[in-house]
Amino acid sequence: MAAPLLIVLGGLPGSGKTTVARLLAARLGALHLRIDSIEEAIRASVLAPEDVADAGYRAAFAVATDNLRLGRTVIGDSVNPLELSRAAWRDAAAQAGAACLEVELVCSDAAEHRRRVEARRADLPGQRLPDWAAVESRAYEPWQGERMLLDTAELSAEAAAERIAAARSLRHSRDGRDP
Repeated sequence: MAAPLLIVLGGLPGSGKTTVARLLAARLGALHLRIDSIEEAIRASVLAPEDVADAGYRAAFAVATDNLRLGRTVIGDSVNPLELSRAAWRDAAAQAGAACLEVELVCSDAAEHRRRVEARRADLPGQRLPDWAAVESRAYEPWQGERMLLDTAELSAEAAAERIAAARSLRHSRDGRDP
């Protein structure tokens, strides 16, 4: 049995995170934790808070830790704009004794990235998608440390998912565990 692994996907809106996460989750039989889904559920709750970012991430970290402890592979799908949130994902993996693979998705072609952002349609009830100006002005700290960087302007979602799956297998092989 493969050791538990947390795959953390991050990147600006429109970079392809959710598309890649869905493909990867289906391929690996992994749990897909999408921050957008969690945040929309919190917004729709009787509490109806306007700012749900902290609550959404904290809920995802807790669910990730629980499932990693069960030996599951978990995919965290979020913008992950701050080192603080990236460190919290790593901490969730560490608490569960799991490995963590961090992946940043970018779209280096600004025109293509803008087209994706402007063409997106909400797929969750109540979801508010950012416009291009919001994506461009979003606070997004540079990543520190080791990560896999994938450019979705050059790779299809399927190719990106394949590279992540291959990195997962290599990581397990290096650890002496079955992929």
